[in-house]
Order: sequence, then C-alpha cells, then structure tokens
Amino acid sequence: MNPFYVDYLNSLAELHTEIIQTIRYLPQEALDWIPFSGGNSLSVMIVHLTGAEKYWMGDVIAGESSGRDRPAEFQVKNVGIEDLESRLNESLGYAELVLSKLELDDLELNRISPRDGQEMTVSWALDHALKHTAIHVGHIQITRQLWDQEKVGD
Repeated sequence: MNPFYVDYLNSLAELHTEIIQTIRYLPQEALDWIPFSGGNSLSVMIVHLTGAEKYWMGDVIAGESSGRDRPAEFQVKNVGIEDLESRLNESLGYAELVLSKLELDDLELNRISPRDGQEMTVSWALDHALKHTAIHVGHIQITRQLWDQEKVGD
C-alpha cells in the first residue's frame, strides 16, 4: 500500500482507538443516554460514523453499495460495546481493503455521490470522511464528559 494510504489508515485507526478508549467500561445506560433534546447517544454516533465511513469508502470511492440506511443509524438502542467495537473494526478493515487498491494518481479521479449526485475527487471524499469521523470523536468525548458529570459527579 502506498505510504499516503498507510498514513491515512493509521489516522483513521487512531480515531477509532480514541472512541474505544472513551466508551470502554461504560454501562449500556451510558451508551444509550441522550445528553439533551435533539442530541444523539454514544451508540447512535458510533453507528452513524461507521455507516458514513462505509458509505464514503464503498459507495463513493470504490463504487460498491454499502446498503446504508442512514435514518436507521439515528434510531439504534441497546447496542453493546462489543458490537460497537466490532463495527469500528469492520469499518477500518473495509477502509484498508479499499485503500489497498488505490494508487496516488487515483486521488485525482472524479466520483459521484449516489446520495445526491454531487461530483467530487477521491481526495475530497477521503478528506471529508476523515474529518467527519474526527468531528464525531469530539462529540463522543464531550458526551462521555457530560455523562460523567451527570451520573458520576465531579
């Protein structure tokens, strides 16, 4: 695999590790807890971000349907830590598979988003996917802090 893609995959893996460290040892109640009206639980955010990663890697970059049901990602409950970790590992494994097939010149190739028909380059899609995951890592960490304040105390 090209060193650029190795570095990309390592960055994605670091973000997944941050998530796992943030949720490790939490009870199911914490995973399903919604910190405020209109907010999302930890489980929802993780299911959503792994769905998004598979969408950008599969549907957009590789041209393979992920079968993603985006609205369903925001309805999940009672998803345990093992399942969430499995989803993260599966998503990372799929990213590795897709990235291993790419060359540096592929970054300039145009792709079409099946969701909205928007045209973008592979490099834009990769950048967007990584930033999207990073933003949600921050949301997950803040939600964990709010849970700790709410349920554990200062």
